[in-house]
Amino acid sequence: MLYIVYFDKIGYIFVYSAGEGAFVMVMFKRSIQGGLILALTVFLFSACGSNEEPAAASEQKTKMNHYAEAMKLQDRRDLLEKFMEQRMTGPYGIYTNYLDSEQNAEAATGHEVLSESAGLLLRYEVRRGERGPFDQTLALATKTFDQSSGFSYRYSPKLDQRYPVNAAIDDLRIIQAMYEAANTFKEEAYRKEADVKGQRLYQYNVKDGYLYDFYDENLKTVNSFITLCYVNLSVLEQIPAEAGAKKELLKNMRTIVTNGYLSNDFPFYQTRYNYSTGSYESSDSINTVESLLTILALAEAGLQKPESIAFIKDKVQSGTLYGSYSRSGQPRNEVQSTAIYAICAIIGSRISDQDLYRDSIKRMQAYQVWDSSSMLNGGFADQASQQAYSFDNLMALLAYAY
Repeated sequence: MLYIVYFDKIGYIFVYSAGEGAFVMVMFKRSIQGGLILALTVFLFSACGSNEEPAAASEQKTKMNHYAEAMKLQDRRDLLEKFMEQRMTGPYGIYTNYLDSEQNAEAATGHEVLSESAGLLLRYEVRRGERGPFDQTLALATKTFDQSSGFSYRYSPKLDQRYPVNAAIDDLRIIQAMYEAANTFKEEAYRKEADVKGQRLYQYNVKDGYLYDFYDENLKTVNSFITLCYVNLSVLEQIPAEAGAKKELLKNMRTIVTNGYLSNDFPFYQTRYNYSTGSYESSDSINTVESLLTILALAEAGLQKPESIAFIKDKVQSGTLYGSYSRSGQPRNEVQSTAIYAICAIIGSRISDQDLYRDSIKRMQAYQVWDSSSMLNGGFADQASQQAYSFDNLMALLAYAY
């Protein structure tokens, strides 16, 4: 009997039942540029014993389906990597957008580069076990963004301008990547460097036991609030600080984040907490990406709310997780994005929920360009406008590594 496991632009995978519990998988892989068959790979699966029960045969087919799914993900990831390397990478790092700009807007645009992008790429490379690329990315990020008080959040090549402000979320992500590299590559030099950068973050972005969004190197001051998704408790716990002071910091930030929970009916989180007023800043809209990043940070610390996970799973399964909601949980729009589903996939992986991971990846992949004639092939982009954003593409890349 012949089973067709999957067919798409990558190629074909067939599974033949050879009898007596034996199965043969045949994969024909197409080229990215054309339709020619490049390779043939045959895998033989046979059950123990010649009288395999139907249940065991079904389990074998399930395993082969999972293998086919993994092959498909690998091809999509490889194509995305190729797009990022060829279309989104410049001499200073990952472009903020595929299309360039004058680079003089209030927010980063065009071929400006962000420390956010460097941190996401570093985390991808360490999860892939790619020490050479990791070292190169870390060296470039240090050269491009490093300043005395932290990593500049943004650099404009056209203006040759390094902005004098860091972002705690981006510094913490780079520090996290270095700690992960120490464990993955068994090299303590990465941990020592992470400790140095962690001590610097503590010196400039922590005041009186509280973490602040940014430190302005020119004004020599922090801002007045903390955005909840900036609080990565699992990384803060690793940075060097006096034991009592760090305990106070972790307690304060854990309280602010967990008390920012909106409700069981709408289990997302407040956006930011204002230290000057001692209250959460009221906002008519709750940004989904920010709340998902908060939930991810809580999941990494083992503090996720089951109501949040259930809500996410339901919306992912129905394909109705939108970009913005009212505080009562009503969608503000029907906008969806690559990053939303990529973050959901990472959350699924962190809490060992494979259904959430797989469902999120499938939703995410709907936004990947699958057109060999397009310059955006492999990327997560809008072909009509030619817009491709670094955050979407790097979040997708990172999700593929989980």
